[in-house]
Amino acid sequence: MGSTALSATHGAFEDVSHGGHVHHHDDGSKTLLGFWIYLMSDCLIFSALFATFIVLAHATAGGPSGKELFELPYVLGETMLLLISSVTFGMAMLNMHAGRRNQVIAWLAVTFLFGAGFIAMEVYEFAHLIHEGAGPSRSAFLSSYFTLVGTHGLHVTCGLIWLVVMMDQMRRFGLTDATRRRLSCLSLFWHFLDIVWICVFTFVYLRGAI
Repeated sequence: MGSTALSATHGAFEDVSHGGHVHHHDDGSKTLLGFWIYLMSDCLIFSALFATFIVLAHATAGGPSGKELFELPYVLGETMLLLISSVTFGMAMLNMHAGRRNQVIAWLAVTFLFGAGFIAMEVYEFAHLIHEGAGPSRSAFLSSYFTLVGTHGLHVTCGLIWLVVMMDQMRRFGLTDATRRRLSCLSLFWHFLDIVWICVFTFVYLRGAI
């Protein structure tokens, strides 16, 4: 009887221990859920910035309007860089699922180059506007424009830093569960920024140039 009870008790402790291990095991679903929640909060931020810009779009205070400032061919070049970077990121993800580490790193590097080109063009655009006297302090319209587009640019810059970190992790650790999960989160973030920029191009530049 004592031996049986002891065995049963030991088995129960093993079940509890095993159950606790399963309970605390992170299969990545919580990470992805948390990241989706973060993206939704970012959606709220950009929604507020878009709403503010639309309200202030005609508050030029006698200064230049979007029709006078925006050069659509130039902005279209920026847009193409970011759209192509999403395609190259998609290629990186396809190679990730195929287990080809070196190809993943190569496509991430190409994505970085396109993203860096986008930021370089945006910085030049901002510097040109400020040089022409159309800085953020010139009018409410320009304040809302610089805030909205600058916030998106800041996000892209963070994405570029994240890309560098992921390339280093892929080089050192390979295609582990952790690096795959982080790369999936970065993919969601990068494509989200693409969607936001399409909205910026449509509501800020196209609408403003008409």
